[in-house]
Amino acid sequence: MTITIAQTDAEIRRCLPAMLALRPHLTEEQAFEQIRFQQENERFVLAFVDEGDPSRPAPAVTGYRIMHLLYSGKTLYIDDLSTLPEARGKGYAGALVDFIVEQARQTGCQCVSLDSGQNPARYDAHRLYLNKRFNIVSHHFKLDLQ
Repeated sequence: MTITIAQTDAEIRRCLPAMLALRPHLTEEQAFEQIRFQQENERFVLAFVDEGDPSRPAPAVTGYRIMHLLYSGKTLYIDDLSTLPEARGKGYAGALVDFIVEQARQTGCQCVSLDSGQNPARYDAHRLYLNKRFNIVSHHFKLDLQ
């Protein structure tokens, strides 16, 4: 198993099935366009588990960016971390988290952070984060404007 940074359109498209497992409100084309926009304008990085067959979708993906925040300093923020349902339980998400933590260390980040939905469908993800030594440190509040 190799972790690869998606840079080409073909690599991004390989990531879409796993990404849409987490973001089902998006169409494939909306997700593709949003990822490209974020890569070009917001330093968004899309990484995926590459099992060596470019004709097959990536079993797991993550999207992240490095930000500078007053409360935490240089922070690697995980926007997305998703595994195809049929690929869960094989260690892919854990490998991606380990990769992200190493990227954060290599770039001098003070922390890695993420938000995760609070519902039973996310409990396996929460167990992963806690097993990887993440702490629950805040509530995330949101105001929808549309």
